[in-house]
Amino acid sequence: MFGLSFFSLASPAFIAGLITFLAPCTLPLVPGYLVFISGVSLSDLKKQNLNFKNRRAIFLNGLFFVLGFTFAFVGLGLAAGAIGHGLGRYQFYLARVGGVFVIIFGLLMLDLIKIPFLNQEKKIKIPQIFQRGNGLNSLILGAAFGFGWTPCIGPILGSVLLLASTSTTIVQGGGLLLIFSLGLAIPFLLLALGISQATLLLKKITPVLKIFSLVGGVFLILLGFLMLTNQLGIWTGYFYHFLNFSNYQRIYDFL
Repeated sequence: MFGLSFFSLASPAFIAGLITFLAPCTLPLVPGYLVFISGVSLSDLKKQNLNFKNRRAIFLNGLFFVLGFTFAFVGLGLAAGAIGHGLGRYQFYLARVGGVFVIIFGLLMLDLIKIPFLNQEKKIKIPQIFQRGNGLNSLILGAAFGFGWTPCIGPILGSVLLLASTSTTIVQGGGLLLIFSLGLAIPFLLLALGISQATLLLKKITPVLKIFSLVGGVFLILLGFLMLTNQLGIWTGYFYHFLNFSNYQRIYDFL
């Protein structure tokens, strides 16, 4: 079901998720998301006055929020994998076109080009009936976050979806987006666990978050170049060589 090529692409997908979390229009907003969906008072957070009940509410609602955007991303990945599977005979051309778009997405992240449609901020409108601190509502809002692309998330997510469309199976397409979601979800939940300390740290590192967008832009351009020149196989070879020290072949044969 999952071959060596899938596992070699898993690391770029996970890195893309991390870069998405560290983007300047994502990370500074995470405490606000957590406070809003949990119903915890913002003043309590600023005063570092969070009891166990508040911390529990923040983490549990953060977990449901993460599950929501994971379901959304995996659904998009399955759709991308289905498209790629249906166009299997055109995989050669699909990968080349995808590479061009991934390079364009990288240039967008570097602010070297502007595309009005992609650069337009999409805001999620919260219905007045939304009940804060409710797990189901946090799940729904997380899914809305997954589908409501922003200028920061859009280029990275679009690149991973294009990568998923080059997969040989629908399941692999969904799997790549699941790994992308883990790259975004793990630090999200870690921040939820230590939100009081994290908010203090964010004030110090916010000025340097732009660096992560620059790194992400370069990362996407390199990934697009590999797709465009049909060099993803070289990355697979390096990945396999890196794992030679372990008994990876036995794991691979088992899968």
